[in-house]
Amino acid sequence: MTMTRPTRCATALLLALAPFIAQAQAADAASAPTSPAKKELVARILKHQQPVIENLAQSLAEQPAAQLMQQAGIAVQSRVPPDKREEVGNGIKADVRQYLDEVSPLLKGKAVRLAPETVGALLEEKFSEDELKQLVAILESPVNRRLQEMGGDMQRVLSEKLIKDARPEVEPRVRVLQQSMAKRLDAVMAPPPAAAPASSPASSPAPAPRKPARVGRSTGSCDGCLNVASSVPHTS
Repeated sequence: MTMTRPTRCATALLLALAPFIAQAQAADAASAPTSPAKKELVARILKHQQPVIENLAQSLAEQPAAQLMQQAGIAVQSRVPPDKREEVGNGIKADVRQYLDEVSPLLKGKAVRLAPETVGALLEEKFSEDELKQLVAILESPVNRRLQEMGGDMQRVLSEKLIKDARPEVEPRVRVLQQSMAKRLDAVMAPPPAAAPASSPASSPAPAPRKPARVGRSTGSCDGCLNVASSVPHTS
């Protein structure tokens, strides 16, 4: 059957508008409310991911404390008398522990509360209901639970082997770093004050030579060199 001119025009117009219609339909589908079944699946996934969410919040809490601890360590070494350094250092650590005791639970609670509207919304957008069911099946499988329970053991055995294997290569580099830092500090440290003049005409003994700066402890051992543990006390 031959189409009339008006019919051909209408067909051409529909073909031209087809991409815009499809785009509008996709937008409507994206803005459509998520089904209760899909929301329940997302909630189950977020429950399994709660330790990851809380670890993120813990890291955010520790970042400013770690930076302040580093700055405080430099100040203690350069400006605090040696006999007062331990006392000042312990006080700073106590302040950091108090900060983490207050801020870590605060951030963890907020992270868990914000997860549904952030991470949850992303899961709802990027995964279909069938895909979410597959994710839940994986996360809740006995095999996956066993794998998660082994996480601490896997990190422990790897860390022990890594420290033992890398110590011969890392330990000399740590000593070189300590010596280099000590030389830099020696170059800028002010000399000790001159001794007071003696009351007797006898010549005063020469002042003791200035001790070179020490950075860390050169014990010849590197048991802690590879332990990537922050000096900030960790709050669970």
